[in-house]
Amino acid sequence: MNTAARSIEATRVNLDMALLRTFVAVVDLGGVARAAQRVGRSQPAVSLQLRRLEEVTGAPLFQKNGRGLALTEGGDVLLAYARRLLELNDETVAAVTTLRLAGSVRLGISQDFADGWLTKILARFARAHPSIVIEVKADRNAVLLDALARQQLDFALTFGDKNARGAIALGRVPMVWIGSSDRSWQGADHIPLVLFEPPCEFRRVAVQTLEAKRLPWRLAFSSPSLSSQWSAVEAGLGVSVRTPIGLRSPLIILGDQDGLPPLSSGSLRLLLHHAEGKQSTAARKLQDILITTIREKLEADIGRA
Repeated sequence: MNTAARSIEATRVNLDMALLRTFVAVVDLGGVARAAQRVGRSQPAVSLQLRRLEEVTGAPLFQKNGRGLALTEGGDVLLAYARRLLELNDETVAAVTTLRLAGSVRLGISQDFADGWLTKILARFARAHPSIVIEVKADRNAVLLDALARQQLDFALTFGDKNARGAIALGRVPMVWIGSSDRSWQGADHIPLVLFEPPCEFRRVAVQTLEAKRLPWRLAFSSPSLSSQWSAVEAGLGVSVRTPIGLRSPLIILGDQDGLPPLSSGSLRLLLHHAEGKQSTAARKLQDILITTIREKLEADIGRA
């Protein structure tokens, strides 16, 4: 190697994926303590990793913000690149280590996940495993569970608090009142509701809450399509109960200040059901990724709440 080549090589900085993964965890979870649990290290070790990353990049990444930490301008720039690098790293490792992985996986998801971070996860999985065919069905819980029982799906990701044999609990998600910003329904004799037809846990909780408070209500709009429900709420036809997952702009979360009482049940479990019988290798691989990424996403969102 000539002198010029050695000089160029010496000036190159190689970022450590472990440092980047810790950095992203600290940002997503809002602090060192929870990030330490995520990456399986002690808090001092995590702090040391952050200092090492600052040394490597030559820029401070965090600044004091009251009792917490906030990203500096350099930290904000690094965060965007760190996410991209980690995604590419994980895709690369998955692609190389499972070159012979093939087959098909049929996944059912709640309509809340049809447009958002979960579909991006599935897209990355598909790119890393081009020989695996992924079929996704977005529908209501009852439809998905029926399809699972008929062996028409390998997995079903649903909301629910009822005990389900063999289902894997991924975490809890909050239930909230959702409406439009104009609040055109306020002042009416009855609270107009936009809901699914029964059976629906969100409908049950909404109705149970209003009746317990003796607040009059009426069903203003009902559709099997969540997208249609969001359009109805956005148009001001009424309010709905759902989780913040998949909430689209300009819809907002409502509460006491809007004349709506706290819901009788504050959250629901997110469950991953799988069909009976032996799973294929492709299905097991996707299941592992779903369990890990969804739990991390829910934990990060709760940490920022």
